[in-house]
Amino acid sequence: MNRQELINQIKEKQSFLCVGLDTDINKIPQCIIDEAKAKDGEDYIFRAICEFNALIIDATAPYCVAYKPNLAFYEAYGVDGILAFEATIDYLKDEYPNHFIIADAKRGDIGNTSKMYAKTFFEEYDVDALTVAPYMGEDSVTPFLGYDDKWVILLALTSNKGSHDFQLTEEINGERLFEKVLKTSQQWGNDKNMMYVVGATQGQMFEDIRKVAPNHFLLVPGVGAQGGSLQEVCKYGMIKDCGLLVNSSRGIIYASNGEDFAEVAAQKAKELQEQMAVELAKINA
Repeated sequence: MNRQELINQIKEKQSFLCVGLDTDINKIPQCIIDEAKAKDGEDYIFRAICEFNALIIDATAPYCVAYKPNLAFYEAYGVDGILAFEATIDYLKDEYPNHFIIADAKRGDIGNTSKMYAKTFFEEYDVDALTVAPYMGEDSVTPFLGYDDKWVILLALTSNKGSHDFQLTEEINGERLFEKVLKTSQQWGNDKNMMYVVGATQGQMFEDIRKVAPNHFLLVPGVGAQGGSLQEVCKYGMIKDCGLLVNSSRGIIYASNGEDFAEVAAQKAKELQEQMAVELAKINA
């Protein structure tokens, strides 16, 4: 999906919501587990993940423009988890081809290894975007940038507490590490094939991000369960083309652990979408 197609989806749906598919067997509603075990016995994991994901996707698709399965939650279950990840991607591409798919894998290694990671996600899985760690430098990132209408989403300023350990450290000239990542990486890619991860908990720091990367899309985790403010993110980070994909995972997919989990997930996604429509109206006013 190219930049204009993504912008068109945001305008059409009045939403820049990304639903994170951080699917954990220990948090899936018991009704899904019981049904999967009844059909597959002890080999229930693949079915349970696929069924849960499909129901969450069906419920939330009207209110979001993107989905972000986190690879760690699938790799943790070995072959069954990886097959469930593949099946989820296939389901999205078959049933909801206009939704943007982000593989949250945080890859990034020496050039030959990154080349194979790129082949995996952009050729084998054919997702739209992949999160990438930039700290091994240019040759670890550029192999991902050689695909048309595919996106690299570089970690810039993340939402976790430990982000301050390195990302805010300053050089002698006062430039912080995340600013160096933003400036340097723009020599490798552009705002049509590169986004940045900026945590919603960073608040007013979005102003500093926009000084360095005024036109790039930002993938923003941390709204909801992590306490980030959607209104604050939009106040400091939104641009005329929106330029934001705001992710919510736990706050949507685990809003209920009862049989009504899909309906509750839909309601939570709708609530965020309605707030996003208000914010989008401000840039068109």
